[in-house]
Amino acid sequence: MTALRNLFKKRTKEEREAKKGKEKVKEIEIVKAKTPKTKKVVGVGSASRILKSPHITEKAASLAEKNQYVFKIFKKANKNEIKKSIEGLYGVDVLGVKIINVFKKPRRMGRQAGYKPGYKKAIVKIKEGQKIEILPR
Repeated sequence: MTALRNLFKKRTKEEREAKKGKEKVKEIEIVKAKTPKTKKVVGVGSASRILKSPHITEKAASLAEKNQYVFKIFKKANKNEIKKSIEGLYGVDVLGVKIINVFKKPRRMGRQAGYKPGYKKAIVKIKEGQKIEILPR
């Protein structure tokens, strides 16, 4: 009951400033707790957590002639992680990475409605003269 009375009690100027000061300290502590930790450097072992598989289509084959290779990747992967994993796994120099998010598509089989799953893919451009052997010929 006294706690309820204290809510409506008039405070002096000093008490209000002291309370504001405490709130600021709490906010700073929360912000410090929420700052993200530094990410680990991606090595060869963690490349399997970033790259799913090479994406093999006619367009991907034509891009391979221009030193660009297409890979399916996991949804959470970003350009820096992809670059490091390709360089570590295949031993090539990556010049650029482009990411494409392919959304899920609705499909029907009679009355049954569902979705074709979406995925994320990356187009990786490598240095001229280097090559990634995706399919053995």
